[in-house]
Amino acid sequence: MARAVERAIERRGYLVAEAGTGTGKTLAYLVPAVLSGRRVIVSTATKTLQEQLWQKDIPLLRDACGLEFGAAYLKGRSNYFCLARGEEFARAPTFAARDEAALWPRIEAWARRTETGDRSEIDLPDQFHTWKDLSATSENCLGRECARYEECFVTRARALATQADVLLVNHHLFFADLAMRTSRAGVEILPEHDVVIFDEAHAVEDVATEYFGLQVSSYRVEELSRDALRAVADRPDLASMMRETTGELRKAGERFFQAVADGLRQGGTPARGRGFGPPPRRRRGEEEEGVKAALTPAVMDGAQRDLSRLDESLAGLRELLGDAVTPALSQIARRAGELRVEVAAVTAMKEPSRVYFGEVRGRGVFLRAAPIDVAEELRERLYQRTDTAVFTSATLAAQGRFDFFRRQVGLLPELEVEERRFEGPFDYARQAALVSPEGLPEPNDPGFVRAAAESIRALTAVTGGRAFVLCTSNRNMNAFHEACRDLPYQVLRQGDRPKSRLLDEFRSEPSVLFATASFWEGVDVPGEALSLVIIDRLPFAPPGDPVMSARLRALEEQGRDGFSELQVPAAALALRQGFGRLVRTREDRGLVAVLDRRLVTKGYGRAFLATLPRCPLLRTVEEARRWWLGG
Repeated sequence: MARAVERAIERRGYLVAEAGTGTGKTLAYLVPAVLSGRRVIVSTATKTLQEQLWQKDIPLLRDACGLEFGAAYLKGRSNYFCLARGEEFARAPTFAARDEAALWPRIEAWARRTETGDRSEIDLPDQFHTWKDLSATSENCLGRECARYEECFVTRARALATQADVLLVNHHLFFADLAMRTSRAGVEILPEHDVVIFDEAHAVEDVATEYFGLQVSSYRVEELSRDALRAVADRPDLASMMRETTGELRKAGERFFQAVADGLRQGGTPARGRGFGPPPRRRRGEEEEGVKAALTPAVMDGAQRDLSRLDESLAGLRELLGDAVTPALSQIARRAGELRVEVAAVTAMKEPSRVYFGEVRGRGVFLRAAPIDVAEELRERLYQRTDTAVFTSATLAAQGRFDFFRRQVGLLPELEVEERRFEGPFDYARQAALVSPEGLPEPNDPGFVRAAAESIRALTAVTGGRAFVLCTSNRNMNAFHEACRDLPYQVLRQGDRPKSRLLDEFRSEPSVLFATASFWEGVDVPGEALSLVIIDRLPFAPPGDPVMSARLRALEEQGRDGFSELQVPAAALALRQGFGRLVRTREDRGLVAVLDRRLVTKGYGRAFLATLPRCPLLRTVEEARRWWLGG
């Protein structure tokens, strides 16, 4: 693999390389990257891998291989403590939740001694809401106008990045930079580079779709109002008028986004599965499901009056600050103007190349315009500017071919692309078995959850717990958890505790963990602690998902079969990600059970089986027990 990466860098071309778990692919691309003498960006989908590269692989190259090179590590701005906002917050600390106040002394002490300001240095809960008041975003950062600019952690991190031979980022930061530098603003976040290596490249299409579109939300209106009041805290001449103006803006925003949310629930078609659907009754600690549906005239008609009021309120805020003389007030005026333009663009729904949809998640409402064909965007924005790129992951080939992935990311046949597959060191035929229990109803059958819960009980008895139950929706996760709470093992559920704590508890004793999307990939539990992975159903995207629906229509208009060309390979690769949680070392051994009978009863099930590693296929729990016992 290292030689293939070296060739791609030398000939200034593109490489698509699938490398199985345990291959050592990070070293396989880092060594030729360092030796190339060109400036290289390595982009990962997860911060976990980004941190592994920084803390383990980069030091290994320097210490064990004696390679001399400059490396830097850069995250999105919101991951860093903002000195200016932290100083402002410390004057009158106000916490998003009462229990977060107890962490403030520890944060203050850390902020005084940290060299990087990186949030990952301090053990904060995943959902520490007060962090948004201690960090900056591209919207509220004053840049060079800030009094703390020179000592700013982001400024220092970016300065180091400009000197690095190898720069580690994540996909979100890479595509945020690409979207900004190819927009009218032409702003750059990352330094110029010669080569980009995408690890966990299976996530590229989704992240690019997010950043090549537009998004407005109820949170942006709330944050603009709050920041506007802060900006006039020392301006008594403006404070009264600002309170009145932002009060109107908040009300207008609440009315508009509530009207849209009502329209999405009633006039749209909610996308169910993979985390979507109408909110179920919740227990403390449970994650809330949302609604995701297309924006249509029916949805927007009921919100038009409130949209006009929101537009007037944003215009009023901008007008109030028309003669602003301080950087903070000028920035608020700019943000109000930009948000007004973006709300108008998303709600007008006039670009045929985009799909318009809304999401309700928790108390937030999000309106988005996403490109239907992100491949075309990548050809224009990425490949015309970068002549050398490596795409690698353990899951890129569907049924042994890269056609699907290449279509996703716009790597056309006329581009010079080398394709390689590198098998990992694991003997799946010996180390793993796939179980598809007979007799289960199809997933949409009303009796599926009850029958599947019985299978979960029987299967976990085979391995003595030590199981992940990976679900395609929060609804199924909660239903299975409720039905299996009395299992004779520690029973855990995603959302009840931070992810890191859940994994620590899972490893500590035989457990059954019920989880959804965030545990399908990027989770590493080697050894016998994880001996069974149960997947509730084939992970097809929800039938009502607006982006998937738009892409299916586009394929059908070209006379192509969207189900076989898009839905099946996408779901097959997602299933393979879930399968990949099981075998992490040469000594691991265990079972993967798929409770969706369509895997073996439908013709398209063959595409799923051909995408998974080759291993025995078992049809009963008894067969699984005999295999597990070595019989």
